[in-house]
Amino acid sequence: MRAITLVPGKKGTLGVTEVPDPRPGPGELLVQGLALGICGTDRELVSGEYGFPSDGPMVLGHESLGRVLEAPDGSAFSPGDLVVGVVRRPDPVPCGACARGEFDMCRNGRYTERGIKQRDGYGSEKWTVEADYAVKVDPALGELGVLVEPASVLAKAWDHIGRIGSRAWFDPEKVLVTGAGPIGLLAAMMGRQRGLQVHVLDQAEGGLKPELVAGLGATYHSGDSLDAIGGYLPDIIIEATGAGPLVFEAMLKTAAAGIVCLTGVSSGGRLMRADAGQINRDIVLENDVVFGTVNANLRHYRDAAKALEKADRDWLDSLITRRIPLEEAEEAFEKGQHVKVVISLAS
Repeated sequence: MRAITLVPGKKGTLGVTEVPDPRPGPGELLVQGLALGICGTDRELVSGEYGFPSDGPMVLGHESLGRVLEAPDGSAFSPGDLVVGVVRRPDPVPCGACARGEFDMCRNGRYTERGIKQRDGYGSEKWTVEADYAVKVDPALGELGVLVEPASVLAKAWDHIGRIGSRAWFDPEKVLVTGAGPIGLLAAMMGRQRGLQVHVLDQAEGGLKPELVAGLGATYHSGDSLDAIGGYLPDIIIEATGAGPLVFEAMLKTAAAGIVCLTGVSSGGRLMRADAGQINRDIVLENDVVFGTVNANLRHYRDAAKALEKADRDWLDSLITRRIPLEEAEEAFEKGQHVKVVISLAS
């Protein structure tokens, strides 16, 4: 069968190659790959900027969607089910969080990840996954089920925002999302599903991004600084750009007891001036919270699938701005003005 492979840490090794067909082990599903979403992590792996040592090529891909071909007796799955595979697996000798199913909060870093860290991913015509790490997708979503994995990151973010808010009276009204890529737009979607006033900030002055924000009933602002939103002080900020200046601005521009959730990953090695004393003063005197989040556990995948079920199908479809066949997979990693790129795995 064909698969998208690379050698982790080595630029120029990406390709569509022939690999052996997978054979499901005990308790595993055999799945026909349908679609694979591409994100910034994939591009970093392809460029060699990110990756973990490997004995050989690794199958790329963690934003999965497939159709069950074979399922073990007694499982919750049947042939024909649409499924996504969970990305992370707990370490062999689990830390306390992994042992309790919260492997997205691993304490010792010995976890593995499909298509990212020391495990083959889902970028192949067929793949296997343990039934315990598969999540059903509503058949009505069809190809849009490929958005479950990125949506799970935001389902976790909103879960943790709610948990942090419950430390005291918590009745948020306003949320700001910085960045109108897939993560930012899904964050905004979930904010609107919660009945919040949602504002989105992005550098794009026109085109699809403002239209997608308007389609949610949210307000779009163009700019590269929070000055673009004026005196608006949100109760919650979800930062989805990883841009250092915006991260620092966000810490200073929430309402009292505000919550800032960082989902974007910044590049290192860039120095900037910041008034650390003012940031500290604001956070302490206003009881603010700043936290980071990455990955997701099974609960968040299921919450993400439910959120997508409730979303407008046409709006979700508009997020996928480029579809590429498997034989042309290398084109998916080129930079361009696309919201979401998806590789079609099925012939």
